[in-house]
Amino acid sequence: MSRITNEQRVRITVAPITDAGNPAPIDGAVTYASSDTGVAIIETVDATSAFVVATGLGAAQITATFDADLGSGVRNVLASGALEVVAAEATTAQIVFGTPELIPPTP
Repeated sequence: MSRITNEQRVRITVAPITDAGNPAPIDGAVTYASSDTGVAIIETVDATSAFVVATGLGAAQITATFDADLGSGVRNVLASGALEVVAAEATTAQIVFGTPELIPPTP
């Protein structure tokens, strides 16, 4: 399972492979989807890649569907991966100064 914080996005690219483990071409564009848009949405970059953008905390299944038939037919291939979005934690801090005030007189 991949993990990002609620302040991040991650680029994804589909990498099709043959039964023998070799790279394979794709016929057309890849369609990406998120199982829970309250956790992550998809922003398409180009025909084979996209950004998964955190929208909330939780887990979502990210899927990629594409046509593996290089001819006139269609043979859909589905790939998927799990993503967890966790809350970003503090890594540093700063002192925030308020509005200056007069020092009250002592009694």
